[in-house]
This record gives sequence, C-alpha cells and structure tokens, in this order.
Amino acid sequence: MSHAMTAQISRRTLLAASSVLAMPAIVRAQDSTIKIGFPVPLTGPYGTEAKDQVACAQIAIAEFNEAGGLGGRKAELLVRDDKLDPGEAATRTLELIENDRVSFIAGSLSASVQLAINNVAKQRGILFNSISQSDQIVALPDWSKTTFHEAMTPYLTAGAVGRYAFKNFGKKVVFLRADYAYGNEMIDGFKAAGAPMGIEVLADLRHPLGTTDYSTLLPRIQSLKPDILVLANFGRDQQISIKQATDFGLKKTTKIVAPILLYTSRLAAGAQAFEGVIGGTSYYWGIEANTPSAKAFNDKYRKANENRVPSDYGALGYAGVRSILAGVTRAGSTDTAKVVAAMEGLKYDSYKGAQEIRSCDHQSVQSVFIIESKSKDMANQYDVFNVLATDAANAENLRSCKDEGHA
Repeated sequence: MSHAMTAQISRRTLLAASSVLAMPAIVRAQDSTIKIGFPVPLTGPYGTEAKDQVACAQIAIAEFNEAGGLGGRKAELLVRDDKLDPGEAATRTLELIENDRVSFIAGSLSASVQLAINNVAKQRGILFNSISQSDQIVALPDWSKTTFHEAMTPYLTAGAVGRYAFKNFGKKVVFLRADYAYGNEMIDGFKAAGAPMGIEVLADLRHPLGTTDYSTLLPRIQSLKPDILVLANFGRDQQISIKQATDFGLKKTTKIVAPILLYTSRLAAGAQAFEGVIGGTSYYWGIEANTPSAKAFNDKYRKANENRVPSDYGALGYAGVRSILAGVTRAGSTDTAKVVAAMEGLKYDSYKGAQEIRSCDHQSVQSVFIIESKSKDMANQYDVFNVLATDAANAENLRSCKDEGHA
C-alpha cells in the first residue's frame, strides 16, 4: 500500500529503463556474501512504515545467518532510500545491481514505485519480491519470470473487506479514493466484490495524494446518507481523512471502511479518531494468541526493538526477504533460475499462518484479516484492533491467472 505517487512513470524512470534494456544481463560469481537489495521510502510520508520494513527484514537476515546460511555463506541486506519516487527507485535499483552486485531485490512501498523497480530488475534478470500491494505487478505485461509478489493484491484485499462490510453494514456506498494506482485498484476490487451483492454506488469521489482538507467533500457525503463510506487511501491521507470524518460527525449515520487499516496510522491518530473503523490487514501482531509463527516472529521483533511489536507493512519486509532465503535454501544455490524454480509452489508459514506461492504468477496466496479499531478494553498501548474475521488463504479469491494474461 500500497502502496503512492501517480501510476504514471516519470520520464527519468523511462530513461533509466531504456538504459537497462541496452545492457546485457549480469552473470554473478558465487561471492561469499548473499546480497539482497532493499529499496524502500525511508524519507517521505511512508517513512514510518518503511523503517519498520527494514527492521523486520533484518530479522529474516539474522535467522538465515544464525542457521548457518547457505553452506556457511551469510546474507546481507543493502538498504536504499527510493524516496517514494519511481525514477529514484529505478536509479537505486540499477546501482544495487551494477555497483553492489546484489543477487536479489526485495522491498518497495508504492504501487508505481514497485513497477519501476520490477522493470529494472526483470530486464537485468534479477529476482524481485515486492512487498507492496499491486494488481498490475502480477499481470502481463509487467510480470516476468523473475517477478514475485509477497504482499496481498488490492483485488484480494478489497474483495475480503467488501464482502464483510456489504453483508454487515449495508449496500448504499460512497467511495472516496486517493487518485493514484493504490486507490484506483482498491476501488476496482470493492466494485467487483459488491456487484453480485447488489450494492448501490451513490458517489465515487477522488482526492489528490497528500490532501490535508476534506471539508468540501464531507457535507456532500453526509447528504447522500450512505450506509458505508469506503476510504481508499494510505498513510497520512488515511489519518487525516478519518480524523476529519470523525470530527464532522459522519460516524453517527455511516460506517467508515478502509481496505487497509494501518497499524501505524491508528497509533498516530489515536483511539478516538479511529474508533469503530473497519478494515483489512495482511498482519496484526495480536494473532499471536492463536498462531505460533506470529508469536515466534513477534518475540524476535520485541527482543530487537525495545519490546515493541511489528506493524503490518513491517511484517511484509520480514516475509519478503524470508521467502527469497527459503528459496535459496531449498535450491541449495543463489542461481536465479534455480531459486525461481524453488520458490514456485513454495508452501510456508513464516509469520501469519499457511501461505503458498502460486506458480503461474508468483503471487503469495494468503489470508486477509478483517479488523476493527477499538478504544476500550485495550490490554496495552499496542492492543488497538479486534480481529473480527479471517478470510482464509484461497487462490479462488485472487484474480485468475488467465485474467492476468498468463497462458
């Protein structure tokens, strides 16, 4: 989330991609260190989430190394700031490949930025495992044999949340989307889930990334008297829009629903602003009560991070790097073709329960947790959500590979 900037790739990105096309693929020697490049937006509006992705990815590196690595060869994470910009991301990715000689790439926190990273990586024959939501990255023409997608897709996320929300809170809906790839793909997913349920779309409104004042939109939304307001935005946009909707009194008549309800946004905005908001998430630390792998991951994070707990997008940093290293271990090699083959169809339980990499598009098939923000009966400062339901891992909930353009 998912995750920013416009879906349009900048001219600088295209120039970087053009230079990549002209360069031959790199053949790597069996260096002693297994280098994994990790471009994420350390600066910018998603910096909090990105820093947690790094912290979690380092846990996966430490696990691999403590287990002996690959025949004694240890892994190293090379973190770079993509500044939430496709052109910057393309440049940093090319440097990681050309100068730092990485064997693999993981990372990203933007729908458009991950496509820029993938474009460079696939032209150079480097395996890239994206940890940001996108439908486009697993579909042709963007996908390639070296493209993997650890994060959920908007189609999966919005479908799970939409089916729950439309069943429980009503069919009259207003959509308010951040007008870029993340918001647009999420709303497409809600509409696909809602059509067979007979939802009535009262309005489909858009706002630019980085909006700070929603006062012109809220009276219009309230006048339409929707059962549900779907807020398809991310990071600070989500914090501000939910707080202003709460202050305006919209919750008195309307249920606020977000495709992704961010742990970091909830901590930043507070209990009152987010109270009663429904959303989806790929991970919530509280599932540790019933999920042993979550408890093991959380405990490692606590030990390394002053007893705090990992965020949702942070956990994806762990999972994205861990899946690559699981492929390396399974293949017994860092050879790209062998690791790709080892990751295809891989079944694993890293931190949230059963997952599987679908062979046709390299999408991770996984559960979606439906959560509600709470303001009462919190066991501690991190106990901010109730898990209302779990949409179990099921490939039938994804777009079909045929629909994505795969044979």
